[in-house]
Amino acid sequence: ASMRRIPRLLAVCLCIASGALSAAAHASAATPHLNKSKNKQETGFLNRTVKLRGISYRFQVYLTEEWPGDDRREWPIILFLHGRGERGAEGMWQTQIGLPEAVRDHPERWPFIIVMPQCSQINYWTDPPMMAMAMAALEQETSEFHADPNRTYLTGLSLGGYGAWELARTYPKRWAAVAIAAGGIFWSYAPERWKQSATLPAEYARRMGKLPIWLFHGGDDPIVSPRESELMFAALKANGGHIRLWIYQGLKHDSWSRAYSEPDLPRWLLEHRTGVANTAYAERAFVPLHPPALRLSAQQLDALAGQYRDIHGLLTLTVFRQGDQLYQKDLHGSIAELAAESPNILFYPHGSSISRLLVERDNQDRITALIYHDDRREERLERIHSSVRTYTQQQ
Repeated sequence: ASMRRIPRLLAVCLCIASGALSAAAHASAATPHLNKSKNKQETGFLNRTVKLRGISYRFQVYLTEEWPGDDRREWPIILFLHGRGERGAEGMWQTQIGLPEAVRDHPERWPFIIVMPQCSQINYWTDPPMMAMAMAALEQETSEFHADPNRTYLTGLSLGGYGAWELARTYPKRWAAVAIAAGGIFWSYAPERWKQSATLPAEYARRMGKLPIWLFHGGDDPIVSPRESELMFAALKANGGHIRLWIYQGLKHDSWSRAYSEPDLPRWLLEHRTGVANTAYAERAFVPLHPPALRLSAQQLDALAGQYRDIHGLLTLTVFRQGDQLYQKDLHGSIAELAAESPNILFYPHGSSISRLLVERDNQDRITALIYHDDRREERLERIHSSVRTYTQQQ
């Protein structure tokens, strides 16, 4: 009897084993699907390639960290064109300056998908093949990341500003708004275009209509004359366009660092959509590099003079007075002049237009610290003594 039970027992065991293997197979087959659903789309700066007429071009796309990847929400998208020095084929150099740099400094300001193609070394952005490549990259990423076609923006700097003008003229209905820094329509490599200075700006203006455009230019730009932006401003204004022009006084060619750090720029872009009628608008502003200096009294200057240490107790800054002027000496011994924007805000009249020293006071109006503040960070420097230090010319 026991011998007859053995085949039956073997059959039961085989059935159990078969079921276990089947379950394991199903689990194994399902595992990749489950893992895939848990994988979130990578964000930040991503490598991409676009192929056009048999040629592959490397470029970058930026995805804001808030991009979810698991819904069909349409995101605003920007096409960014870099300058002459970032041309190449490696697909990376264009992320070093301009808008990509601003995004690294303040990602919270830029809730966009940003497409950053790279112009070939021997080409210019105004060459038709490069314009076609840039548009192909934009279309590819618009499809891949379901960007909003009604919130598609265009921007460029220097050589990329030339290209942005061409793309704005060629595809005026494609863009919700355009921002250009240190650009123009009179290309440095095609000086004969200046012969058309009386007619060419008006031609561009007619093509673009009321497309919102914000121009930035350094008032002392020796590379791309600010007259380029002035001519386009005048033409667009005369044609009833929607145009802003900011001239940064004292800046040379690099107006883009200041332009892309303007907190209002991304907000201004997002105010505009295609398919919405824009009104005629013209704004021309001269933006000073530094505010007017406030004259402080001798008592106020003496109150600021002293030594300041960082959070680790290291002597970081010495502020001293020389006549009616205030100076700082850092821990490396470098000296820089300070000026007052107000009794509680100091700036660098011969340095950064963004950096400030904010004066911290206690409830008895005694200075307790200086806070170094720029576009990226704040650092508190505590006052370590209150003795007045006045330096003379002989010292």
